[in-house]
Amino acid sequence: MITKRSLGLFNHAAANVPAYADFLKERKIEPGSIKTTRDFKHVPITSKKNYLQQYPMPELLWRGDLGRPLIFCSTSGSTGMPYYFARDEKLSWQYSWLVEDFLKHGQGTKQKQVLVILAFGMGVWIGGIITLRAFEIALKRMDYPASILPTGYNKAEVIKALERLSPQFGQTIIIGYPPFVKEIVDEAVRRQIDLKKLKTRLIFAAESFSENFRDYLCKKTGANPLFDTLNIYGTADIGAMAYETPMSIFIRRQSVDNPTLFKNIFGQIGKTPTLAQYNPRFVEFEAVDGEVVLSGNSAVPLIRYAIGDHGGVMGYKAMSRAFRKSGLSLEKELSRAGLGSESKTKPFVFVYERSNFAVSLVGMIIYPEYIKETLLAPELSPYFTGKFTMITRFDKQHNQYLEVNVELQDEVKTSPRLRALAKKAIRQSLNEKSSEFAEVSKTQDTRKLLKLVFWPQNHPRYFATGVKQKWVVQDS
Repeated sequence: MITKRSLGLFNHAAANVPAYADFLKERKIEPGSIKTTRDFKHVPITSKKNYLQQYPMPELLWRGDLGRPLIFCSTSGSTGMPYYFARDEKLSWQYSWLVEDFLKHGQGTKQKQVLVILAFGMGVWIGGIITLRAFEIALKRMDYPASILPTGYNKAEVIKALERLSPQFGQTIIIGYPPFVKEIVDEAVRRQIDLKKLKTRLIFAAESFSENFRDYLCKKTGANPLFDTLNIYGTADIGAMAYETPMSIFIRRQSVDNPTLFKNIFGQIGKTPTLAQYNPRFVEFEAVDGEVVLSGNSAVPLIRYAIGDHGGVMGYKAMSRAFRKSGLSLEKELSRAGLGSESKTKPFVFVYERSNFAVSLVGMIIYPEYIKETLLAPELSPYFTGKFTMITRFDKQHNQYLEVNVELQDEVKTSPRLRALAKKAIRQSLNEKSSEFAEVSKTQDTRKLLKLVFWPQNHPRYFATGVKQKWVVQDS
């Protein structure tokens, strides 16, 4: 969904960003020939690989100027090699409007004594520092007397704050990577910290999760799924691009329970995407052959940039049509849920993990989502943190099998019964969620197709603290 805003950004970058001018010249694109939004679709797609990594940093900046205030962050992505992204204050300011939206809704919003526990990593990664700055900007603009505690990725510090500091506030907001937030919530419950009394709200980023995962945390915290939780679709490349709203969460939850609606919104995919909304004044999205492409302005402007995610884009009218096609009225459903129309002006973007965030097992694609739900089940969640790593390996006879490395809760010891229970549950989930696995299971011994390995909490092999969980790794 492209407007003249992205067309203007293209023309400005073509004239003022040395790397982008060269990128277009190499591909024999004359900027003056791109006059309409229809022409814009002929602009070549950029990516980290074909654009950012091909030029020195100064040439990627406006006017090639490195001599001005910038903030750098680093990410290694899937390659393991660090890449440094430059940004300016613009992205923090844009993020601050997301913060303002969240602070205006949800439980305890009449209580302005709010404690924000920021549990993203606070080092070279974008999440912690940009979130801290966005909250500072939003709180000053709103004159909203909330307090921020940047604990970083430190569970002990978060738990201490929940025990000693949070009770002095009317509301607590915990911000972090979804598996880490779950760790915090589970540990708080074990310590008999009353998260419901603290009026706990939750903000996430960095990966998708299921509605069962949301319900699991809401049950333990007392949070309202629509108003007290929010997942950010963000990236080191250009900050917080889109985010969940009460409307998008409601629609996603409706689609999970209605296969026809799901198909009419997301198409024929086997995963539940993150559904977010975005402000087209800040960034614009397109869907090109099932891949999400964005255009947005920062210290390093990005034009038709492939972020590496699959998904789609649709406006409010298209979403309303998807409901009508399913025999429903979006407006009536929103009204019944007590939701207003303030989000109607924001388009939707839905995204799901790339194929390299899955494993291939005897020709089948197995996604982490197939297993994540299983470890949330009441019979397993007391024993496992919910984190795991999948690997495809080969036995001595060169037969391929799926190895799932599972993290135990603190002080939990494995037993034959627990091993058998976990393996049975995961095998059953794979059969239910993957028709291919179910079919292969008819002809192959599933005991040999699946192997579980259990690890103590925070073991450095697959569950080191302070880093994002790797759900998938390559055979080694």
